[in-house]
Amino acid sequence: MEATWSGTIQFGLVALPIRLYAATEEHPVRLHEIHVADGSRVEHRRFCKAESREIPYEEVGRGFELGDGRTVPLTDEDLARLPLPTKRTVDVLGFVPFEDIDPISYGRPYYAGPGPGADRPYALMVEALARTGYVAVSKVALRSRERLALLRPRHGMLILQTLLWQDELRDPGDLAPSTPITERELELAEVLIRELTGIDVGEVHDEYAHALEQLVETKITGGELAEPEEPAPALDLMAALEESIRAAGQGHGRPPARSRP
Repeated sequence: MEATWSGTIQFGLVALPIRLYAATEEHPVRLHEIHVADGSRVEHRRFCKAESREIPYEEVGRGFELGDGRTVPLTDEDLARLPLPTKRTVDVLGFVPFEDIDPISYGRPYYAGPGPGADRPYALMVEALARTGYVAVSKVALRSRERLALLRPRHGMLILQTLLWQDELRDPGDLAPSTPITERELELAEVLIRELTGIDVGEVHDEYAHALEQLVETKITGGELAEPEEPAPALDLMAALEESIRAAGQGHGRPPARSRP
């Protein structure tokens, strides 16, 4: 894999050189933008307002807009001189139990591989975090901005997981229901959860591409596409819980995972 960032983890007087590698890759199904009237592809062009003309990519740069409306151009060389300590350093702020980090804050994960001569301190940090159950809360500058991040062990490696800042988390307001539940309903729900405990996530696949192929085939042939059934809300919650428990006990609690088309 190609490293996307290189720098140093700094905690206390220990400096640990690392390289970051993208830990995930998405496989989205992309739809083209078309002109509805004739089905032709739509192109996006770079247009300069001041000169009223299309410009090539080589003439496109970046700039920072001031409060008075003026724009200050910034080159890659300018941004490379940004006076930010975390530009080349993962600054460890402290350590907290892993469960103290709310998953809603999770951003992008990276594999953090050891840099030259860093195998021993790297292995030490991985094992120390694994043994204590703690993660390192840090700051690092990635992808043109400073981010909060955590360092955690996984399969003998360090994972750097970017986090959202607190002001990036939205308040849900009054979305949570206020309807009371009974103790018996709660007991049955707990039984159902235990019956359905355990799932191999590796056997679950994205069905969107297959469904899209079916839709396209139907559009071409002029056939009819069967609408999937939508589950109806339970009118009798207790009865629905009891029936779900019976089905789960008979091995019918969840549909079998489909293989990838």
